[in-house]
Amino acid sequence: MNTPEFGTDAVTLGAGVVKRPTRLADGRELIYYDDPDTTLGPDRAIDERELAPRPETATMRRDALTGDWVSIAAARQNRAFLPPAELDPLAPQTPTNPSEIPSEYDVAVFENKSPSFGPALAVAHGDAPAGVDSPRDLDDLVAPGLGRTRTSVGRCEVVCFSPEHSGSFGSLTPTRARTVIEAWADRTAALSALPGIEQVFPFENRGEAIGVTLPHPHGQIYAYPYITPRTTSLLASIDREGPDLFDRILEFERAGERVILEGEHWTAFVPFAAHWPIEIHLLPHRQVADFAETTDAERDELAPLYLRLLRGVDALYDSPTPYIAAWHQAPVHRARATARLHLQLTSPRRAADKLKFLAGSEAAMGAWIGDIPPEAAAAKLREAVDSIPEETL
Repeated sequence: MNTPEFGTDAVTLGAGVVKRPTRLADGRELIYYDDPDTTLGPDRAIDERELAPRPETATMRRDALTGDWVSIAAARQNRAFLPPAELDPLAPQTPTNPSEIPSEYDVAVFENKSPSFGPALAVAHGDAPAGVDSPRDLDDLVAPGLGRTRTSVGRCEVVCFSPEHSGSFGSLTPTRARTVIEAWADRTAALSALPGIEQVFPFENRGEAIGVTLPHPHGQIYAYPYITPRTTSLLASIDREGPDLFDRILEFERAGERVILEGEHWTAFVPFAAHWPIEIHLLPHRQVADFAETTDAERDELAPLYLRLLRGVDALYDSPTPYIAAWHQAPVHRARATARLHLQLTSPRRAADKLKFLAGSEAAMGAWIGDIPPEAAAAKLREAVDSIPEETL
């Protein structure tokens, strides 16, 4: 094992968050992020498990009909599926639970054991080890041809929001939420600096209806070796609409009736052409490409504002609402001055006991049909958000 000394490697980040890097028994990176008011000491337990070697990096295949790259990551079939609390793989290790995190923690980030991308990173084509054929560049990724493959280089990380067995980002305290935001910013910067990484995507899946297999409060970060199809479409829209597209969207929405929540630095709204029954976009008021570019003031405001938004979503119904919270960031090397960091939170829940399922028109053709007028959805969400007492944040 290559375990660093915590006292030597600890770094203080924004808001007094302390970063403590180490390694798991199989060499994967593990980073603890301590709250500014943490009750934990500086030392952490060492991972003493005997672990099998990590699986080989997956291979991705190009779909010539769409140009999309599909990572064929068969090792993911072995990931944990709704384990009992006593075998929670994201809880601190105990004598009876050999989990992924060896010590008590506030927030922890580690490399996924069976990732969709990585653990191999891009290398120069002539210097690539056997079995690694990483993309040469972005032009290589759009080149035509049938049967094209590349190694799924990159990085996938798990972000544990809390040592608790159940919950979500919305159940955190404002202090803990601020620690997670600091971790997102720190990991965005670090992953963006890795060779071959073209885009970094932090996200949280919440609820079994979304496909979540672990109830532990956590999210993930994917570092892709390409610009994702969704972002490629966004960049085409910016080219078509103009480089000030996000400024104009923000001005348009803030002048309308779909705003849910507004602060000094951020505004949340239901978009004019919402696809989902519940869809919320959250934008910073100035151009920032990713979390790493946000200021302390923007991060400080985001923590309670985002908590209020998520708790408002849960106040819509008597049971928690499933969602995908997707933090879209600009590509690492393109459109940094025009593509803006923003949240797109979506849920298929269209009533207390009904979900929207993508069927023929939407799933097969990408031709969406909205079930709920965005203005009506915004009014309900605004009422729900307003019902959250300030003193609970």
